[in-house]
Amino acid sequence: MEDRHSKGGRKKKVLLMGKSGSGKSSMRSIVFSNYVAKDTRRLGATIDVEHSIVRFLGNLTLNLWDCGGQDAFMENYLSQQRDHVFKNVEVLIYVFDIESREFDRDLITYTTCLEALRDNSSNARIFCLLHKMDLVQTELRERLFREREGLLKEKSGGMEVTCFATSIWDETLYKAWSSMVYTLIPNLPTLERHLRAFAEIAEAEEVILFERTTFLVISYFTRAEVENPFPDRFEKISNIVKQFKQSCSKMASNFTAFELRAHTFSAFIDVLTPNTYILVVMPANVAEPATTLMNIAVARKHFEKLEQVDRGGGGGGGGGGRRERERERERERERERERERGLE
Repeated sequence: MEDRHSKGGRKKKVLLMGKSGSGKSSMRSIVFSNYVAKDTRRLGATIDVEHSIVRFLGNLTLNLWDCGGQDAFMENYLSQQRDHVFKNVEVLIYVFDIESREFDRDLITYTTCLEALRDNSSNARIFCLLHKMDLVQTELRERLFREREGLLKEKSGGMEVTCFATSIWDETLYKAWSSMVYTLIPNLPTLERHLRAFAEIAEAEEVILFERTTFLVISYFTRAEVENPFPDRFEKISNIVKQFKQSCSKMASNFTAFELRAHTFSAFIDVLTPNTYILVVMPANVAEPATTLMNIAVARKHFEKLEQVDRGGGGGGGGGGRRERERERERERERERERERGLE
């Protein structure tokens, strides 16, 4: 499969599909448009296809197609617009309402979409979100999810499918979207290698990299010898910080950095590059806070160079884009000088 948008600008076509009312637009608005869960109630039904161009990590652009799920629209996608909709797709995200009383009918539509995807974008990655899990009794969620997951994989005609249980009311939404976007990030092994090197040099217990706008988890490295009992902690942090950033915006303030000192550890969230935040977790009494902040400042320059090399490899970015990046870097340098003055 060759996507004419993928060369140079790295624009990735992502289809978001599912029956009307399954929650597609709500999750998109929370992840990419800074909605909180309760505000999604005022969203109306999607009419036909809503196109969104989402910048992610600066050089990765998601061409997100939010496809209305009404029967008339779905029939149109699968007939007159079949080639147009399903051609050059990098990722298909299909959303199922876990409480749908027409799951068998939803399954037929899903398999028909997979046939169209196989014909037009055979290498596309497929993700199924079993959504609105908060409406299911807690003790029944795991069993119901496994049943539906098994049925979806059985009906997927040999195509590889990854399933997630999600809800807009908790961190499961961020876990699913972080995992899906993770598959699209270019040069990820290089980024992870440098993240590991930073963790070892700084003697950090854990280092997590977040995308700046969505606060989705990009990557992490753990040096702790004992396994953390909270495997979903990164997604919980995403959810909490995103909501805090929204509260800051309502008060005409900007979130730039955060520091927490506890009895057994210290945690620092700070800007790493114009497109990322870093969370550094330090064991107690290993290093002074000023030392950790200085390490982040030194790493900032290094990771910015990695992003510049990555952008250069993509071949995109005109003069206007370069000027904007220069202005952003200057703003970051000014914020860094202000933090340094505060430490003196």
